Amino acid sequence: MFRINSMAYEVPLVSGLYAQRFIEFMGARGISKEALLEGTELDEVLKNSGTLLLSINQVTRMMASARRFLDDDMAAFEFGRTLDLQGHGLLGFALLKQKDFRDLANMVVQYLRVSLPILDMRVSCSGDEIRIALQDVWDLKELRPFFVNIYMGSIYSLTSLICRRFHFEFDFSVDHEHEMWHRLAPHANLSFSSSGNQVVVPLSGRPARDGNDELAFYLASARSRDDVKGDEHMELVARVREEVLRYPGREGTLERVGERLGMSARSLRHHLKMAGVSFHDIRNQVRKTFATRYLKDTNMPLNKIAEVLGYSDQASFTKAYRGWTGATPGDIRRGFIQTQLPLRCF
Repeated sequence: MFRINSMAYEVPLVSGLYAQRFIEFMGARGISKEALLEGTELDEVLKNSGTLLLSINQVTRMMASARRFLDDDMAAFEFGRTLDLQGHGLLGFALLKQKDFRDLANMVVQYLRVSLPILDMRVSCSGDEIRIALQDVWDLKELRPFFVNIYMGSIYSLTSLICRRFHFEFDFSVDHEHEMWHRLAPHANLSFSSSGNQVVVPLSGRPARDGNDELAFYLASARSRDDVKGDEHMELVARVREEVLRYPGREGTLERVGERLGMSARSLRHHLKMAGVSFHDIRNQVRKTFATRYLKDTNMPLNKIAEVLGYSDQASFTKAYRGWTGATPGDIRRGFIQTQLPLRCF
C-alpha cells in the first residue's frame, strides 16, 4: 500500500456503508447508535452514511468506542463474517467464478485493499500453499487485533464459498476457548500467538464447491451486471484516491496516475466519469485535507505547502484554497494561531 503520511489519517477513505453495517451489528447486541457514537463527534457525520467516506481517524474513534461495550474478543470476527459478498456490496459474479485459488486470493486482496483500506495485505505462493498476510500500515496500536479479526472474518466469508480448507494464524492471544472459535469458523484451523497474522490456503485438495446451494443463492441474489460494472468503476475510484494520497504533489497528475495504473489519461477520465466523479474532484479533496492539516498542525511556510501539493506558486495555492473553503491559507493559519500554537514542522 502507500507509505503513511500523518495528513493521510484525515483523508476520507472508507465507505460509510461499513460504518452503518457496524452500527447495525452493535444494535443487534443491544448497543444503541447514540451510545456507540457518544464522544466520537460522528453523530452528524454519519447522517448520510450511504454516500459518506470516513477517514482512518474517524473509523478508529468509532471502533475504540465499540471496544468499551464489547467484552467478547470474537465479536470483531463475527462482524467480519457479515462482510460477505452482499456486505461489501461487491462484484459477486467475478469472485464466485474463481476456481483457481491463486486468482481467488488475489481478487479478494485486490478488492479489500481498495474498499476497506485499513490493513494492507500481501499474497505469496510457497510450495503447495498460498498465504495472505495482513499488515498494519496505520499503526493501529491496541486496535490492531480488533481490525485483524474483522478482516479475518470477512476473508473467511468471502473465500469459504469456494474453498474448503484454511489455516488462520493470529499474532495475539484470545480469552475464549479455541473450541468456541472453531465453532465460529468451522472450515478453518485457527492458531493464536503466532508470528504473524495470515491466512494459509492449501493448493492441493478439493477445489471450488461447484453446484453448492450457497453459491446458487448468492448468484441469484447478486445485483445485475450493470451494477457489477458500477462496482468496478468504484474500485478504480479507490485506487485513484490511493495514488493521489501517495503523491499529492506534482506526481499526482491525471497523466501520471493513469500511467501507474496502466491506462491513458483519456481512459482514466472516462472510467471516473462512469463512476460519477472526476479526477479533479478526487485530487482537490486530498489536497484540501492535506493543506488544512499543514496549516493547522505545522509551521511549514505557505510557499512550501504550495510546492508539496504540486502548485507552481503560492498565489495559485491561495486561489485554490479560497475556492475550496472561502478562506485563504493565511486566514486559517492566523485564526488557528490565536487559539493554539502550531506544532514544529516535520
